[in-house]
Amino acid sequence: MNPRFELLAFDWDGTLFDSTACIVKSIQAAAREFGLPEVPTERARHVIGLGLEPALQIAVPELPREQYRELANAYRRHYFATVHEVTLFEGVPELLHELAGRGHRLAVATGKSRRGLDEALRQVGLHDLFEATRTADETASKPNPQMLHELMDELGVPAHATLMIGDTTHDLQLAANAGTAALAVGFGAHGHEELQSLRPLALVHDVPALAHWLRTHG
Repeated sequence: MNPRFELLAFDWDGTLFDSTACIVKSIQAAAREFGLPEVPTERARHVIGLGLEPALQIAVPELPREQYRELANAYRRHYFATVHEVTLFEGVPELLHELAGRGHRLAVATGKSRRGLDEALRQVGLHDLFEATRTADETASKPNPQMLHELMDELGVPAHATLMIGDTTHDLQLAANAGTAALAVGFGAHGHEELQSLRPLALVHDVPALAHWLRTHG
């Protein structure tokens, strides 16, 4: 039987990769380098999923606009110094292999940079599972629908057969803007009430629940 959703487009950070804390700490450390006030954890969590410079402009609003590129470089230094300690959520590799075996086509739509995503995929050995990927530095940042439109166009899958899976309101709004369905995961960056406010098909609370939902509804 053909799956309901031919294309499953996954966010990366906080959805497949347990990197929320690493990203938050890297934003906070970069701001400290510039002598800025401590970035509140909730504010840093909220911008995860956006492209880096737009995210930093929200997380660290005190900085003059011309300095955000330097701040982004500081963030990258801190992030790449510690990201090797981060890994996939437990059960994710098995789930992705199962989904591919059931006939789903897998893609990644992420706010990461191309360098960041490629290094993460190399680190966890999953590059060959994804037929297409898009990053925020090669297309428009979430929630602009361009990223998801490009993935659907590349793979020849219509919006009604595409499901966006993510842990932030940016992911859910991306799906709404692109005309696709969305599934929220509640173990990443954004809170459950925030996610529910955008009316995803469901909100799942761990990887086993995600696997169960996709087996029964995907």
